[in-house]
Amino acid sequence: MAKEIIRPSQFGRVDILDQDFLELPEEQIKELDALYDSTISQLRPGQLVQGTILSITPSEGILVDIAYKSHGFIPRYEFSDHELKGFKVGDVIDVFLDELENIEGNIVLSYEKAKSQKAWERITKLFEEETPVEGIVTHTVKGGLSVDIGIPAFLPGSQVDLQRVTDFEQFVNKSVTGYILKINKKRGNVIISRRKYLSEQRIESRQAILDKLAEGNIIQGIVKNITNYGVFIDVGGVDGLLHITDMTWGRISHPSEIVNINDKVNVKVLSIDKENNKISLGMKQLSDNPWTSLDEKIVIGSKIKGKVSSITDYGLFIEIQRGVEGLVHISEVSWTDRVNDLSKYFKVGQEVEAVVVSLDRENRRMSLSVKQLDQDPWKSIGEKYKVGERIKGKITNITDFGIFIQLIPGVDGLAHVSDLSWTEHIDHPGHVYKKEQEIDAVILSIDAENKKVSLGIKQLTQDPWELIETQYPVGTIVDGEVTKITNFGAFVKLPTGIEGLVHVSKAEQEGKKLEDVLKIGEKRQFKVVSQSKEDRKLGLSYDLEEEVKLKEVVAKPKVKKEAKKAKEEAPKAKSLMQLELEKLKNK
Repeated sequence: MAKEIIRPSQFGRVDILDQDFLELPEEQIKELDALYDSTISQLRPGQLVQGTILSITPSEGILVDIAYKSHGFIPRYEFSDHELKGFKVGDVIDVFLDELENIEGNIVLSYEKAKSQKAWERITKLFEEETPVEGIVTHTVKGGLSVDIGIPAFLPGSQVDLQRVTDFEQFVNKSVTGYILKINKKRGNVIISRRKYLSEQRIESRQAILDKLAEGNIIQGIVKNITNYGVFIDVGGVDGLLHITDMTWGRISHPSEIVNINDKVNVKVLSIDKENNKISLGMKQLSDNPWTSLDEKIVIGSKIKGKVSSITDYGLFIEIQRGVEGLVHISEVSWTDRVNDLSKYFKVGQEVEAVVVSLDRENRRMSLSVKQLDQDPWKSIGEKYKVGERIKGKITNITDFGIFIQLIPGVDGLAHVSDLSWTEHIDHPGHVYKKEQEIDAVILSIDAENKKVSLGIKQLTQDPWELIETQYPVGTIVDGEVTKITNFGAFVKLPTGIEGLVHVSKAEQEGKKLEDVLKIGEKRQFKVVSQSKEDRKLGLSYDLEEEVKLKEVVAKPKVKKEAKKAKEEAPKAKSLMQLELEKLKNK
């Protein structure tokens, strides 16, 4: 066994030498010493050096030779699983020289620091040159992903994709490419953007696609997005718009009636705007325009049959043949019925007959009418009925302004609330009449053009106000019922139905309130003090013995001044009468 010799080292340590080494010729020893010293002088802590893998222990680490007097051991935790699996004995790797000797006299190497140093040099260069970097997503972090690009880099959630991403787990353990947005070596921070990289790739791809496409090309694409106005289709990395009007020769309410997300569809390139990077696509253009083959027998006035393809608030769409539809406007459904909800009368798929009202083959428009299959009943109204004629009919509708009475099926006349009674104050016709009630009325006017017939119920009897001059001359005593008391007087209803007014001035002369003298519902006799057929007014007094002095209260406007004067002098007249009575008593 060789004997070991101990000698001082130039580095201040003790070297243990083999006895065989000392037995070499002196010149060879000097040559070896020089070689050793030159090797030692080249190695400095903090250097990046190459080493050869001598052994690999998966659970402990890797033994590396850097051509130094001793070997360095790098622990397992400095290697990722995929790195360790990729190494084999004899491979040359870069390592970082931490210390030539630690306190135990061993050389200290680091693969992790070597990788980090190389990565920072590479990352700094890529950042300066604005070159993309590739890495492996290791795990998710708050707000994004952690990506191994030699060192851990942060990929924010907003920069992961062109579209908003909610599931970040799908990217773990996958390779991603992005641009370096920001680096801070002191803090060890690197932020990258995959979105920027994808956007740039899309622009390049879009330009390449745009250069290849030409108007009239038929291509295949994938439905990416559906809106109210159309569909966005990916045609090789470029989105083109398929407008709703270019999807079918027929009519649809929404693009989703024809396509779904991720559907593969064939489309035709209608136009290309390279300046604004826009592509217009068409689907209906892949087939012939059905309007050009529309039966020549279909003309204005002809009858056609078709199926209800859709129902809207404003009308029905009837499919005459595949791709050809006509519109039945809601106003063309019935001559007489007030149609508000078409779904109560028609169903999708129902076969309907209609008349062609207008036709524009060039602009693919057709208007239809269902009601014109029958004659307009209003045309016969003027022939069948005359103004002043008495009719009988059922009440079909009651409103706050009047009642509708059926003349013939589908044709109603209106009796306005003002034409219901000569004398009654009707707040709402529903308080007096019921729907389906059969009543008589008189035709007041007929306007067939505007589909209006005016009816009157009060006109069935003579206007009682026309007879007041003979029925109720001034001074007549009449029976009446108090119906209403106001601040200017009390209304009294007479047997003929008309109402007279007891003016409040009489009670005021007596120093009383009118409601103290008369009560609503009270039946008693009154005296007629004034009348006016023209103004439809009748003045009454509850004092049957009183001389007619206040007829001007309800008279025509031209005698108002005299009435006021009489009212002012009435108290004086009363005072004089009292004086005369007192004189008679004294006598």
